[in-house]
Amino acid sequence: MPKETVILAYSGGLDTSCILKWLLDKQYEVICVLADVGQKEDFTAAEKKALKIGAKKVIVADVKQSFVEDYIWPAIQMGLVYEERYLLGTSLARPCISVALIEVAREYGAKYLAHGATGKGNDQVRFELCAYALKPDLKIIAPWRDVEFCCQFQGRQDLIAYAQQHGIEVSAKPATPWSTDANILHISYESGILEDPNTVAPENLYEMTVDPMTRAPCDPIRLVIQFDRGLPSSVEDLAGSRVYTKPLEMLDFLNRLGGSYGIGRIDIVENRFVGLKSRGVYETPGGTILFAAHQDLEVFALDREVLRTKQVLRDRMADYVYNGFWFSPEAIYARKCIELAEQRVSGKVTVELAPGYCRAVARKASNDVGALYNEQLVSMDVHGGYVPQDAGGFIAINAVRIREHVRAFGAYEVPTKKN
Repeated sequence: MPKETVILAYSGGLDTSCILKWLLDKQYEVICVLADVGQKEDFTAAEKKALKIGAKKVIVADVKQSFVEDYIWPAIQMGLVYEERYLLGTSLARPCISVALIEVAREYGAKYLAHGATGKGNDQVRFELCAYALKPDLKIIAPWRDVEFCCQFQGRQDLIAYAQQHGIEVSAKPATPWSTDANILHISYESGILEDPNTVAPENLYEMTVDPMTRAPCDPIRLVIQFDRGLPSSVEDLAGSRVYTKPLEMLDFLNRLGGSYGIGRIDIVENRFVGLKSRGVYETPGGTILFAAHQDLEVFALDREVLRTKQVLRDRMADYVYNGFWFSPEAIYARKCIELAEQRVSGKVTVELAPGYCRAVARKASNDVGALYNEQLVSMDVHGGYVPQDAGGFIAINAVRIREHVRAFGAYEVPTKKN
């Protein structure tokens, strides 16, 4: 009988290389897909490695442009941030990679998709939910949930022994005892010595950013970032007198410049969708700059109540993305609602970069969208159409509820200091 074809989400690392050999031993025909989302990877070497192990074909899918334009840019537009700190670098990459995997599965008529995501993590959920949304009849092979595989491989040492037994190249890195996931938006670090949340991450861990205290330039620098309906449209380097307008080039420039100032580092404990708490260290220099600029322009441009409503939807959408529901009815709905609000978010923001942080220092709305900011109305030098006497009635109406509470339950007690 002809062998069944499996599409393997392949990285070239120890886990997926061993999984490739394990699938071949199970008499599957394996097509490996390496998605280029901007990570610094030797794709030629990874392709040769997979072919040597026995893959029928290796496809390197360059999805960097799609990743930036179809996932990162909308995330900036929506202001997505998970649990108020994490800019979703890994989470956003998973639906992009899934699209590449499903395209190959359709092209080759494959019924199976395999991945090397751990059974304790979020990625297994993200990959599989995306796969089922894009190709509902697909069957999943998740070795780290397979009883036989888990009995054979308890962890990394068993994988190394298996690789050596079968002539698979192993590049163990004892000097860097943590796992890494990289793309053009960020690098994440977890596991190993980082599993103890009380252990300070060593400085040699960081790859995208310098130490802001010792290696960043002392003098700040300014940029002008333009937005069109909430989407970044240009970045002007005031010092270098250069304007970047292509999304990929804009993000690359901001990563390099932000990284040189040590911007975008966070060290957090987060809540995984599967119910565990995990510690992660992240570097997101360019994304941090864009997020700060967009947030400033958004508050400047949007009606207060629209902004509050949008923030509720933003938090829900951040959960959807983190949990793997990019392709879902609720995510589509939330995104459409946010996009409606963002129609007013057009203009430019001047951002200042300094060691370890960035901040907006000026902003201006685009002429074609108008602005809610009324300089004459808010001025302390002229009344500008505002009637100060009206504030008394405003305060009196708002005080009705407070006074009624005091009438019913007594006056509020003011804490007194003990001698």
